[in-house]
Amino acid sequence: MQARHYLFPVFAVLIWAINTIVSKMAVGVIDPAAISFFRWLLAGVLLALAFGRPVWKLRAVVKPWLGKLFVLGMLGMVMYQCLAYIAAQTTSATNMGILASMMPLLAVGLSVLLLGEAATVGGVCGGLVSLLGLAYLLSHGDPAALLAHGAATGDGLMLLACLSYAGYGVLLKRWKIPLNNWHSLLVQVWCAVPVLFIYYLSQSAPPVTKAGLPLVLFAGIPASILAPFMWMHGLAKLGPSRATTLMNLLPVFTVMIAMLFLGETLHAYDVIGGGVTLLGVLMVQLLKQPLRRAKVKAA
Repeated sequence: MQARHYLFPVFAVLIWAINTIVSKMAVGVIDPAAISFFRWLLAGVLLALAFGRPVWKLRAVVKPWLGKLFVLGMLGMVMYQCLAYIAAQTTSATNMGILASMMPLLAVGLSVLLLGEAATVGGVCGGLVSLLGLAYLLSHGDPAALLAHGAATGDGLMLLACLSYAGYGVLLKRWKIPLNNWHSLLVQVWCAVPVLFIYYLSQSAPPVTKAGLPLVLFAGIPASILAPFMWMHGLAKLGPSRATTLMNLLPVFTVMIAMLFLGETLHAYDVIGGGVTLLGVLMVQLLKQPLRRAKVKAA
C-alpha cells in the first residue's frame, strides 16, 4: 500500500480538526446561525456549479430518495453543525475534539440497534472503557461530581451532535442511495440550506462580520468540500477499516492546535480521560469478534 494514499485521509482529518478550532474561534465573532447557514450556502453553490447539471439529469432517480436525503441533510448539516457551533460557546476545543472521537463507537451502537448487526467484543468492552474515560474527562477527574451535577451544557450538546452524525453515517450505509458521493452530498446540502435559512431568520438574521468571513470561507470550502474529497479518496484506496482508524488522529490534532493557537491548557484529566476514551474506540475498531461466539467458546 503506497504511503501517499494515507496522506489524503490524514489531511482530511487535519482539516476537520482545524474546523473544530474554527468553531471555537467563531464564539463572539459570528453567530452560530450565521456561520451554519452561510457555510452550507457557499458549499451548496460551489457543489451546484460542479455537479448541478448531472444531478438535474438524474432527477428521476433522485426524486424517490428525496425524503431520505432530507433526513441525512438534517442529521449531517443541520443538527450536527448547529449543535457543534452552539456547544463551542460553553466548552473547550479540546473537549470537542475528544468527544468527536466517540463517533465510531456511537456508530457501532446505532448499527446494532438500527441495522441489526451483531454486537462485538470490542463494541461492548470498548464502549464501557470509553464511557469510563468520558466520565473522567467530563467530570474533570471527579466522576462523583458528574453524578451530582451532570455534564457541562456544551459537552452535552457536543455529545448529542456526535450522536447525530453517527446516525447520519449509519443511515447512509443502511439506505444505499443510488447516487455517487458528490451527487448525494449536493442534494443533502440543498435539503439543509432552506432549514438553516429559517434558523438564521429566527435569530434575527445576524450579519457576517469582517472577522467572521474567513471562518465562513474555511468552513464552507476546505471543511465542507476539500476534506470530504480527500476522505473519499482515502476510503477508495485504503478501504473503510484502514481509513476509519485514521479518524483517531482527530482529537490528537485538535488538542495540539488548540494549545498552539487558542492557548488552551492540557490538564491531567484531559490526558487520562481522553486517552482511556481513545483506547475504548480503538478496541471497538480492532476487536470485531462477535460477542455471542465469544460466549460459546468461554462455555
